[in-house]
Amino acid sequence: MTETVPFYFAGWGSLSDGVTVLVDTAPWIYVLEDHPVFAPRFTGLFEAAEQGRLQLALTTVTLAEVLAGPFKAKQTALAKRYEKALNHYQVVPLTAQVAALAAQLRGQYRLKLPDAVQLASALDIGAAALVTHDRNFSTVQGLPVLTGEPL
Repeated sequence: MTETVPFYFAGWGSLSDGVTVLVDTAPWIYVLEDHPVFAPRFTGLFEAAEQGRLQLALTTVTLAEVLAGPFKAKQTALAKRYEKALNHYQVVPLTAQVAALAAQLRGQYRLKLPDAVQLASALDIGAAALVTHDRNFSTVQGLPVLTGEPL
C-alpha cells in the first residue's frame, strides 16, 4: 500500500500525494491566457498535476465560463483548444444531487450560484481542497479553500 505523503509548494500549503482538488474558473483562465500577474500564483499547482502528484478537476460551469471568452471574441479555434486542454482533467457534471447541494450551500454561505456549484461539486467528488482566486469562500468550513496567495 502506498502511503500518501504531504508535499508543500509555494502558496498551497500541504497537500497529500494523489489527492484531487477542484479548480475554480479564474485559475484556469489565468494559466491558459498566461496572465502576467496571476498565472504564476497557480503554476505550482498545475506543475504538481503534470508530475502526477495530484489530480485536478473542474466543473461544467467552469468549462462554460472558460470557453465563453474565446467564443465571444469569435475565436472558435482558441475555444476548441481550451476545450481539448480542459477535457484532459476530470470534468464534474452538474447533476441534480450537486444542484440541490449548491442550493443549500448558497443559502448557508451566501454564495453566488456559480460559486455554490463549485463548492458543491468539490464536496460531491470528495476533493481535498477547492482552488480559487475568489474571496467569496472565506466563510466556508469543512473544506480547505486555497487561493494561491503567498503564505
